Amino acid sequence: MEISVYNIKGEDTGRKVTLSDAIFGIEPNDHAIYLAVKQYMAAQRQGTHKSKERSEVSGSTRKLGRQKGGGGARRGDINSPVLVGGGRVFGPKPRDYSFKLNKKVKSLARKSALSYKAQENSILVVEDFNFEVPKTKDFSSVINNLKISGRKVLMVLSEPNKNVYLSARNINRVNVMEASTLNTYNVLDAGVLVLTESSLPIIDKVLI
Repeated sequence: MEISVYNIKGEDTGRKVTLSDAIFGIEPNDHAIYLAVKQYMAAQRQGTHKSKERSEVSGSTRKLGRQKGGGGARRGDINSPVLVGGGRVFGPKPRDYSFKLNKKVKSLARKSALSYKAQENSILVVEDFNFEVPKTKDFSSVINNLKISGRKVLMVLSEPNKNVYLSARNINRVNVMEASTLNTYNVLDAGVLVLTESSLPIIDKVLI
């Protein structure tokens, strides 16, 4: 699949790059995408929820009433779960929600997400660029020149670039990340994927 290369002024450079069919042209696997997104969302959960059980509630351990003959449920101390203010039965405990997913499944999910973007014509390739100093106005100009203003943008760079990251940080609905850390959730969440030229070989290396 061939795609035109643009510069940051939004002009077609006349050059084209070929997107690998093994990454951007496969038949998407929806179940692999589901598993990868589920794993990503699970890993974001803090898992610090906690409620006090019977042994942790502050209160006397004195038995409040007779075992039999009271006409109600058997209950022991004031911390009993059947009483208001008592402990909770089977309440939430701190836990780790993350789970393992095979590398091949995660790779298939990323390829599937990228293939969906290619099918939707939601991929742009731009020449490598840099800013001398971090400036939000400069990054906004790039977005406007590429005619993707107002859309949810994911800019993919080949390597960390502090000036580009800081320039984009304050712009709503814009995210910047490295090609090596690309994940299924971020690709699907973006309305348009902007890839720098030098990021393409890294995506190929990671996913093929």
